[in-house]
Amino acid sequence: MKLTKKQQLVYNYIAEYLKTHDESPSYREVAAGLGLSSVSSVAEHIDNLVALGALKRNPGAARSLEAVDLLHTETTALFRAKLLTASDEEREVLEKAAQILDLDLAEQAN
Repeated sequence: MKLTKKQQLVYNYIAEYLKTHDESPSYREVAAGLGLSSVSSVAEHIDNLVALGALKRNPGAARSLEAVDLLHTETTALFRAKLLTASDEEREVLEKAAQILDLDLAEQAN
């Protein structure tokens, strides 16, 4: 999933805030944290991130945003496991597929 620079900034801010505060930030906190003057632009970015699947919203609850793992950890783990036993030809195909899917296989021991 490709995000615009602003969407990535908003996503990263929310994800980091969730890690440190165990709840999502308010739109005003996002705006203040990123130096944005418009809360409505934050709302628009968040709506777009929800539509893209990068954020989840729990309806009816305050501070209910959840950041979706954009690193595809389950898929990456499967690729890494398969690479351990892959032939050279299979490895080449898996590495090309991982590149297309934008998976980071860097932790894979060669």
